[in-house]
Amino acid sequence: MRIVAVRRISQVFFFLLFIWFCVVTTIGVEWWQLRGWPVNWFLQLDPLVAVATMLSTQSLYRGLLWALVTVVLTIILGRFFCSWVCPFGTLHHLIGYLAKRGKKVSAKIALNRYHPGQSIKYYLLIVLLTAASGSLLADLLSTVQERPILFSLVIIGCLAGVALLSLLKVLPNPKHAFTLLIVFIGSWLILGLLFPSGKIIAASLQTGLLDPIPLVHRSINLTLLPLAEPISVGQRYYQGSLLIGAVFLTAVLLNLTVPRFYCRFVCPLGALFGVLSTFSLWRIGTRESTDECSRCHLCNVDCEGACQPGEKIRLSECVLCMNCLYSCPHNLVGYRTTASEAGEVALPDLSRRGFLASFISGAVAIPIVRLGGLLGPNWQASVIRPPGALAEPDFLSRCLKCGQCMRICPTNIIHPAGLEGGLEGLWSPVLNFRIGTSGCQLNCVACSHICPTAAIRPISLDQKLGKGQFAQAGPIKLGTAFVDRGRCLPWAMDKPCIVCQENCPVSPKAIFTREYFSTVRNGSFRLLHVDQQTLELERDDLPPNQLATGDYYASTTHQGKEQRWRIASNTSNTVTLSAGESSGTALEPGKGIAIQVRLQRPYVDPNLCIGCGICEHECPVSGKRAIRVTAENESRSPKRSLIL
Repeated sequence: MRIVAVRRISQVFFFLLFIWFCVVTTIGVEWWQLRGWPVNWFLQLDPLVAVATMLSTQSLYRGLLWALVTVVLTIILGRFFCSWVCPFGTLHHLIGYLAKRGKKVSAKIALNRYHPGQSIKYYLLIVLLTAASGSLLADLLSTVQERPILFSLVIIGCLAGVALLSLLKVLPNPKHAFTLLIVFIGSWLILGLLFPSGKIIAASLQTGLLDPIPLVHRSINLTLLPLAEPISVGQRYYQGSLLIGAVFLTAVLLNLTVPRFYCRFVCPLGALFGVLSTFSLWRIGTRESTDECSRCHLCNVDCEGACQPGEKIRLSECVLCMNCLYSCPHNLVGYRTTASEAGEVALPDLSRRGFLASFISGAVAIPIVRLGGLLGPNWQASVIRPPGALAEPDFLSRCLKCGQCMRICPTNIIHPAGLEGGLEGLWSPVLNFRIGTSGCQLNCVACSHICPTAAIRPISLDQKLGKGQFAQAGPIKLGTAFVDRGRCLPWAMDKPCIVCQENCPVSPKAIFTREYFSTVRNGSFRLLHVDQQTLELERDDLPPNQLATGDYYASTTHQGKEQRWRIASNTSNTVTLSAGESSGTALEPGKGIAIQVRLQRPYVDPNLCIGCGICEHECPVSGKRAIRVTAENESRSPKRSLIL
C-alpha cells in the first residue's frame, strides 16, 4: 500500500474521530453521549495550546502533556500533524483537491509555488506567543530591580543560547543575532528601571482565535452541529454564531483560490510545527544529484505545503503530504534521514524588522486593549462567567475560546462573547439566560470538568452549593438578580405575577415578595344593591369574568378600618364575593367600594442570590426581562461584592 493511501486513511480516521468527539460532547450516560470519551484529546495534542498556556500561566495543565507526544514525533518525523491528524487540515486538503480537479498541470504547479506571504503565519505566532507571555515577561522585567543576579544569569543564558545556535549553524548570521540580542537586553534593562512591570506588560491567551484546533472545535460545535440538532435533541442557539461561521467558511472557501490557504499563510500552529520540523530527523528531499532532474516541476503538482521539494526544499513548509514521492517521473524524491542533495532552506523567511515589529506588537497589544479599564473600574456587569471560572485576568490568560463548555452545557446558556467584554474576551464563554431551556442548574458542574486549560476550574457539587466542607465559604455566586421596577408586572403595571419567586431554586428563596393592594384603574364604584354575596354596582363597565382569578378584592372603609372581600366572579355591573366572604353590615346600598388587585411585589436578597438566572429565564416579560442577573457580587471577584 502506498504511503499516500495510508495518509488518506489516517486523515479520514482522525477527522471522523474529531467529529464524533464533537457529537458526544453533551451530558448523558449513553454510549453516544459524554461517558468517558476523551473529547479534549485533539486540544491536548496541540503543542501551541500547551506552549501558550505555559507562557501565560507559568504552569502546565496535566492533560496537555499529550502535546509532548506531538512535539517528539514532529522532531522525529517532521510536520506530520498537519496532513495526517489535523481535522482542519484535512478539510482544507479536501476542498483544495476538489478545486484543483480539471486544471492543467501548469496551473497546478503555479498554485503550489512558494509565496513570500507564507511567512505571515510566523509573525502571527510571534504576536500571539508574546501576548501570552506577558506574565513571564513581567516577572523577567521585575528581576532588573528586584533580582539583578538572576537577571544577569538570564543574560548569560541568552548569549550562550545564541552562541550554541551559531555553532550548530541554525543562525545564518551570528553577528546580526548578537546585535539584536544586545539591543533587546538594553531595552529590557531601561524598561525595568523606569517602569513597574505590571503597568506595561500583561498576559492574555489569544492563540485560540487562530489556532486551528480550537477554531474548528468552536466552528463545528457552535455553527454546524446546531443546524442538525433539531432532528435529534432539539434546537440549540448560540449568539454570535454568524461571525464564527463566517470566519470558518471564509477559511475553507479560500482553498478554492489557493490550496490550503489557511495552512500556508495564517495557521500559527503550522508555524510552530514549521519551526520544530527544521530539527526533524526524517525529511523529504532529492535522492540523487540535481543533474538528473529535468526541472519538470511535477513534484509541485500536488504539493500541499508549497515547499518546492524538487528544488531547495523549505523544510518548515513541508506538511508531509507525501504526494511528491510519486509525482517525480525519475523517482528522485524520497523520505529519508539525510539532507536533500538539491539543498535545504531550514528556517522560514523572517526579517529582523518583521520579528521586532511582531514581538513589540504582541507585548503592547494587551496593555493597550486594557486601557479601556474593562478589568478595572470599567468592568462590564453584563459579562457573567460560568461557575468555577477564575478571576477575569487569570481567566483570560487560560481561556482557549474552544467552545467546549458551550457545547456541553445542558441548558444552552453558555455562549461565545461578542465585544461586551472587550476585544480581549471575544468568543470567550459568557452566560445568556434568555436563550436555552433554563438557567444554570444547581446540580450541574459539567462545564468546569471539560475545560482543557482550567480557565473554568473543576468544582464539585458540594463546592458549587456550599455544602459539606465548603459550607463556611457558601455557594458559588455567578452574580446577583435585580428587579427592574419599570418593567416588572406587579411594580409597573399592577398585574399579579410571582413567576420569579416561584422558580427561585435556592432555599431559603433569594426572591421574596411583599403584599400590596392597588385600586384598579376606574375601580371606584357606588353600590346600588346588596344581596348576600352579590353586589350590584351603579356602573356597568367592568370587564366580565376578569376578576375571578383570586387576586381581586372589593374594598371599603368600615368603622375607620379598611376591609376587603375576595371576588369570585363578576359581570359588567355585579361582583360576587367568594364563599364565606360575608360582607355583614359593612356593605350597604349607597356606600362606595373600590375594586383592588392584590400584588406580590418581588425583592431580591443579595445575601442569598447566587445568580443562577432561572428567574430571568422564566420571567414572562418578553424582550428585556423585568428581572436580570448581572455579575455584581460574583464569588470569583471579591472587589465586585455588593455586601460588606
